[in-house]
Amino acid sequence: MSQFSTCILSYKHYLQQGWFYFSDSVYYISSTKKTWQDSRNDCLQRAADLVIIGSTEEQVGDFIKQHQKIMWIGLTDREMEGVWKWVDGSPLTTSFWDSGEPNSHRGNEDCVEIHSFNSLYNWNDKTCENKNFWICEKKSIP
Repeated sequence: MSQFSTCILSYKHYLQQGWFYFSDSVYYISSTKKTWQDSRNDCLQRAADLVIIGSTEEQVGDFIKQHQKIMWIGLTDREMEGVWKWVDGSPLTTSFWDSGEPNSHRGNEDCVEIHSFNSLYNWNDKTCENKNFWICEKKSIP
C-alpha cells in the first residue's frame, strides 16, 4: 500500500470517529467539559493536542463556529505570567484576543478559551480549573 493510501485510510478513520478535516489537520470537539489540563490529557490520549491556532483561516473555521461552544485551546501562560505559549512550546505570534483580554482577572487566569462566535477576536484568558469543552488538533497523520 502506498504512503498516500495509508494517509487516506488514517484520515477516514479519524473522520468516522467524529473528527473534522480542515487544511491538512483533523480536529476533535469534545461533547463533555473538563479542566484545561484534563482536556489536554484527553487530546494526548487521542494522539493529538489542544488546538494551536496559527492563522485567521483556522480561527474562523466553520467547524469551530458551527458548534457554538466555549472551548479550551492550547494556549497558556502557566509557566510565566504574561508569556503566552502554545502547547508545543512555541510563542504566541498571531492572536485573537477579545477586547480587554488577556486581563488575568484576580491574577489567576492562565489558560485560554474561545468564548464567543460573533467576532474574529474571541479569546479570553480563564482560570485553568474551569470546566469547558475543548478542541484537539492532529496536524499530520503518518
